[in-house]
Amino acid sequence: MPRMPVGTVGLLLTGGGARAAYQVGVLEAIADLRLAARVGERGSPFGVITGTSAGAINAAALASYADDFDHSVRRLVAVWKDFRPSQIYRTDTLWSINVEGGRWRVPFGLRWLLKLWNHEPPRSLLDNTPLAELLERMVPLQRLPGLMEAGWLRALAVTVSSYSTGENYIFYQSHASIEPWVRTHRVGIPGRITLEHLLASAAIPFVFPPVGVAMPNGHMEYFGDGSIRQVAPLSAAVRLGAQRLLAVGASRLNEQQNLPRPNVDTGYPTLAQVAGHAISSIFLDALAVDVERMQRINQTLTLIPTSERAGTTLRPIELLVISPSERVDVIASRHIKVLPEPLRRMFGHLDGGGPPGNEALKSSALASYLLFDADFTRELMELGRADTLRQRDAVCAFFGWMK
Repeated sequence: MPRMPVGTVGLLLTGGGARAAYQVGVLEAIADLRLAARVGERGSPFGVITGTSAGAINAAALASYADDFDHSVRRLVAVWKDFRPSQIYRTDTLWSINVEGGRWRVPFGLRWLLKLWNHEPPRSLLDNTPLAELLERMVPLQRLPGLMEAGWLRALAVTVSSYSTGENYIFYQSHASIEPWVRTHRVGIPGRITLEHLLASAAIPFVFPPVGVAMPNGHMEYFGDGSIRQVAPLSAAVRLGAQRLLAVGASRLNEQQNLPRPNVDTGYPTLAQVAGHAISSIFLDALAVDVERMQRINQTLTLIPTSERAGTTLRPIELLVISPSERVDVIASRHIKVLPEPLRRMFGHLDGGGPPGNEALKSSALASYLLFDADFTRELMELGRADTLRQRDAVCAFFGWMK
């Protein structure tokens, strides 16, 4: 049944591989708060939904059921609470040779070496074919045009990064005509969102293979994780019409602040530790910087009289940010033992139990993006739920719900 067009509340879900389980806990808490407030509307409270990396998958799943928010959230919860790595990737391309202390003696497994011998270099560390199969069942993108035409959703946007040009692309689908845009290192392109866009946005560099997407001019371009060179993650939702914006992170905004200094020499860094540090630098910085930028702009706009802003496009954006209150890599260090054996060999620890040791802590940053395991995802979901309920008053005020 058609309804009045949705409001201008936007949602941003950032990247982070398995860390995106935190977002599902946040959404579950929001759904419960809305139910407690006795909001009669069954559609999504978000008119504009944007996502990056694994957040793009969650965003598309929400958008695909924008006519029933509770249903969309429960579907996400059902998937994330029972995850196993085999639903996301295969490890049979990894080596099975002994590894000492996370220092990889032989860089590639037998299958990989055979491919190199046959002039077929590997495209990535892991094969994410199972993820593509999961998305086909999990995200019915074919529902989007009908939902938008009926007024349940204004726009969905997915961010990717081009390996060809180095630009950050925002592919967006909207029933209304929204002009594409070009800004420094970011380009907005209208069109239908496909599974290829979602796979590309979630293609963590080196870990998952680049994904080809057909461009409007007909040529094929290859993309990877949308967090790469994403300088303004909040901007897409604003350009698509959001006037209030909820941003859900997958890492603490100030991840590097107030960290305890090591009491002992941690030794030479493992390759897993170096890789985790490099990948974390892609995911951790952009949202915090953009939040600070938006807060400064909002503060500046309060100094300009409303009458002088009337003839411009300048407007303050009400912003609510929810992000983990705990270090996600520390949480991950407690769960590394459940990773598939080839990955544990890569990380350099096969003890199989006990408290996290030095090697587990070293490799926990990288592991946190690959821990698609129910024990880890459920703990993150519980953290997301608790962090949201801790901000109960702010969340209800943001949506205009009675407590």
